[in-house]
Amino acid sequence: MIHAYAENYLSHARNNLGRMLDVGVNHLHCPLKEFYQRFLATSLSLRFATGEPNALVGHSGIELAFEVLPETLLNDPASHRHMLLVEHSPEYWTGWALAYYQWLRNWSFQEIDGFAPIERVRELYHPYHEMDIMHFVEVLDGWYHAKCHASRLKSARIASHLSQSQLATISGVPLRTIQQYEQRQKHINAARADAVLALAKALHCDPSQLLEPNA
Repeated sequence: MIHAYAENYLSHARNNLGRMLDVGVNHLHCPLKEFYQRFLATSLSLRFATGEPNALVGHSGIELAFEVLPETLLNDPASHRHMLLVEHSPEYWTGWALAYYQWLRNWSFQEIDGFAPIERVRELYHPYHEMDIMHFVEVLDGWYHAKCHASRLKSARIASHLSQSQLATISGVPLRTIQQYEQRQKHINAARADAVLALAKALHCDPSQLLEPNA
């Protein structure tokens, strides 16, 4: 797997992104969602994601926060040097963990935001801040697959130009059951054989084409 940038930058990058979010929310009093959307709209987010050294290690997290919210910068930038993290806030952890995920998967922050909104990521602080970072990675990977990968049943239904209701009528499988299979609230691999056969017949495909890999 190709990571976003050299690993020797990672620790500093995680600290900087965490500090940036903490300062933006808890010192500059900008709501997390608004601050993060502003970050995504700046060139900083792209420079950071592609490993530009000036973005990763050339500035402190405090300076990055003021790059996102330049209008809050006082005439004397040195007046903000007292902004030190006494303890790691949920916002700090959010940036710290998100920077690792972005480095690991080598996706832009904009792409990650499409399936992992920043406020939802912050909600993982309890209990994931006490866990190994790979538990956090597993959660976001799950969000990605749920958001960005349609189930095989849904893909086959769309290819057949059928609505869920039409498929339910043709196959005899309850509409709610089809919805649960498509949303992966139920595993189609554990469904009764006659239900899978009925769906496959309605969709003119082999039953194996509706089963999910590695489920």
